[in-house]
Amino acid sequence: MSNTAREQVNLNGSPPPPPPPPPPEILGSRISPYVLKLRTAPADYYFQAPNPPPYVDVFNAHTGPYFFYGTLTDPSMVREILALETEPELRPARLVGYECKLWGQYPALLDAPGSVVEGAVYNVETVEHGEKLAAYETNNYRADPCHIYYTDGKEPADHIGYMFKFKGDRKDLSDGVFDLRVWLTRMGRHAAVEKLDAKKSAV
Repeated sequence: MSNTAREQVNLNGSPPPPPPPPPPEILGSRISPYVLKLRTAPADYYFQAPNPPPYVDVFNAHTGPYFFYGTLTDPSMVREILALETEPELRPARLVGYECKLWGQYPALLDAPGSVVEGAVYNVETVEHGEKLAAYETNNYRADPCHIYYTDGKEPADHIGYMFKFKGDRKDLSDGVFDLRVWLTRMGRHAAVEKLDAKKSAV
């Protein structure tokens, strides 16, 4: 017993009162043993998948088959935009359920049940190439998924891929048909016009 306690016993003739009880515990303030265990766990305590899947950024440009229906049906345009060493081989194909209007001198793809749009397909292999194509198409178009039907009789006969659908103001659109040869001539791309004519005459 301490000296102070002895003095109190001697003065009052009884032991000092007990200390007050601790304040009641606030509900939810206590940290669970599981949380404490996690805080002190080693770095390799948590589960690690043996073969974790690669990280996918959903905002990245898409890769895979792209359906082209306007200026990009000219292989020389695709080569220039993507800085390819040679002109790519494009597969003829069509989309069902869409139609084209004109946005100025360029075609604009829109939903149209029962309609068909002819074009060509290029397989985009890298996100960088997808980004370059999106930049070329501007913010008035967006790469949306689509069902592609090839028309060259080769396999595979169809694919799920992407096409640049018009997302601008529909009030800016007009009726009309995009003519690749006319556009190439207007742009002074005479070599591309000659290749296009040679290809058509060979068919």
